[in-house]
Amino acid sequence: MLGELPAPPAPGTAGCPKHMEYGPCGGVGSTGRCEVADHACSFLTLAPVAWHGSPAASDEHARMEADPAGAPSPPRAAQRLRDLMREHPIVVADFPARALDGASLAECAAAVAGSVDAVLAGDAGTARVQFPPAYRATLLRHAGVEPWMGVNARDRNRVALEGEAAALAHADAAGVHCITGDHTRIGSRPDAAPVFDLDSTELAALMAGAGHLVSVAEAPLSPPVDARPGRLLVKQQAGAEVCFVNHAGGAANVATFVGQARALGVSLGFIPCVPVIVDAGSAALIRGFTSLALPEGYLDVILAAKDVRAAGIRAAIDLSLRMLDIPGVVGVDLSGGAAAGRELDFARAEAEIAQGIRERVS
Repeated sequence: MLGELPAPPAPGTAGCPKHMEYGPCGGVGSTGRCEVADHACSFLTLAPVAWHGSPAASDEHARMEADPAGAPSPPRAAQRLRDLMREHPIVVADFPARALDGASLAECAAAVAGSVDAVLAGDAGTARVQFPPAYRATLLRHAGVEPWMGVNARDRNRVALEGEAAALAHADAAGVHCITGDHTRIGSRPDAAPVFDLDSTELAALMAGAGHLVSVAEAPLSPPVDARPGRLLVKQQAGAEVCFVNHAGGAANVATFVGQARALGVSLGFIPCVPVIVDAGSAALIRGFTSLALPEGYLDVILAAKDVRAAGIRAAIDLSLRMLDIPGVVGVDLSGGAAAGRELDFARAEAEIAQGIRERVS
């Protein structure tokens, strides 16, 4: 595999365009190619880096003397969500509202309120500019849904992220999803400077330290495949409680990954991503996901149906139920997004899927 690509310039952080210490990210190509550079991922042949704490931890006393700040109170919603996951499987929905549009946010929230347990709100390659996570969390809570907010390390340094951690606690975010983030060369804003002061593992530690329910992502089919369960264990040691499992080609692959991770001592809850495709626009959007792997024929069968929307809803319900049968899985994430102008219809479809799952589970 490595023979097909130029060798990485240096192992680990020095050769990673995202400056990751606990890599690799989920964007490694199937050949082992770096997400943004024309060489092999610099972590490809390395063993998982053992968790040794945040870089700021060793100088914590000096930092706090220079910048005294009280610890934020943990969000109450985080404990409510932990309790809910112990009671029954949860349904999370990727939030499809238009970026920077309060009216779209409110109408999409109204469409899913009462049907899903939380909405996962981050960014996408086509919408890198969003309201800040804590502000969106406030808007979502006011709109009647539990906000599970995506936070990336691409756009801000650790000082700004510490402020975001406090703001998210004040906004009573139900969960914080910590990712390193796609490089700025990918997506709608290649003009923006990449930051990557922290990576997802370090960000998870920062958010856990603020009392948040922390989730991370893992891509079971991205090289190095054999190392992915071990890297997830490191994220757990940093403070993660939940793993969103990226699209991995179906329930069998997810079950294999979960079993391998649990055999290593990973005890966090798993929430697999379930692709939601209800029209040609949502199909086009999901095809652009990094390291996407759908069940064989999944997309073709839906798009060939006479009623694409109904077929997509049925397929998502059926796949969700198969995912929920996997030991260690605590919920599913209705994953995907809408074409421009179709956000509300996509949210309504997510609500129908969530209701269908509940009816079948109960």
